[in-house]
This record gives sequence, C-alpha cells and structure tokens, in this order.
Amino acid sequence: MKRDVATFVAKCLICQQVKIEHQRASGLLQQLDIPVWKRDEISMDFVTGLPPTQRRHDAVWVVVDRLTKSAHFLPIRKDYSVSRLAEIFQQEIVRLHGTPSVIASDRDPRFASRFWKGLQKA
Repeated sequence: MKRDVATFVAKCLICQQVKIEHQRASGLLQQLDIPVWKRDEISMDFVTGLPPTQRRHDAVWVVVDRLTKSAHFLPIRKDYSVSRLAEIFQQEIVRLHGTPSVIASDRDPRFASRFWKGLQKA
C-alpha cells in the first residue's frame, strides 16, 4: 500500500504543486511582544471554505485580542469588497473597543494597502 500511495502522489499534479520543495521558503518567525493593555494589539485572519449560511455568508473573519485572547467571529462573504470589510471593522471592532495600535495579520490579499486606505476613509 505504501508503494501505491507513493506512485499516486508522484503522478498527481496537485500533489506535486503543493509539495514543500516547490513552495517559496517563508522568512524566520518573528516573536511578537506581549501587549501591555487589552484591546491594544489584535491579530486577525479569515476562515474560508465554509458552506453558505441562509444570509449567504461563506467565511468568518476572526479578530483576536493578543493579551486576553478574547475573539470576535464576524460572518462575511469571500466576495466582500475591501471597503465593506473596513466598514465591518469600524462597526464591530473600533466601535466597541477603540482603534488598536497594532494589528497583526498574515499576508492575505484582503489586508493589502487597499484595506488600510478603506479603513481610514470609514
């Protein structure tokens, strides 16, 4: 069976594309300092690939306070515009907790400079 799996993986195009040797090496991990105040530093990311809800939400935007680890889970759609995401951030995070001084995220395209410009306009 082990030989069959190895043969299948060797012939599978998707398996070869996502193989670790074919991916760009990420940089060294950077340790984040421990925040001093709650809600001063947050981390955020998206959970996608979910089945749509009745309101057609198919993703969750997760915003976590880095000190207390309390989290907001915001239902969104993958196709929301950057300006819509900035509106949601203002309504759900800034309105309740104020503007954080540090926002950590991965390199998701949604967090490109367009999001930050949209956030400043909102």
